[in-house]
Amino acid sequence: MIGPVNGSEIMNRLANVIDGHRWEDLPGLLHQDFSCRYVHTGEHFDRNAWIRLNAESPGFQGFVLEDCVGQAERAAGRAHVTAKSERQLHHFEVATFMPVRNDLISDMTEVWIGVDEAAPVGTRPI
Repeated sequence: MIGPVNGSEIMNRLANVIDGHRWEDLPGLLHQDFSCRYVHTGEHFDRNAWIRLNAESPGFQGFVLEDCVGQAERAAGRAHVTAKSERQLHHFEVATFMPVRNDLISDMTEVWIGVDEAAPVGTRPI
């Protein structure tokens, strides 16, 4: 008998589904009352809106999970995401935090940033 999976296993599954553009497999990873919060923009998405956001994101290229830690009911990860607009490839880093309930992602908090962003003036020692 196979026991429950841990958070890092589920995060790795999620990364493989997203990187593989297998949008039809997303619902099978998300709890019915799933929600996602984007800290950097203040946006909140319910399950269907988050699936649609991923499936219809213009220019999405890839999602590579570069770091992941987890335990039975939680996981945190860092991924590199690429997206293309017109002829330019854009690079992003995303930190994802997710609790797991009944082997499904119950909610998610993400923070995204473009890798070419500069620190605001005056926020670093001279």
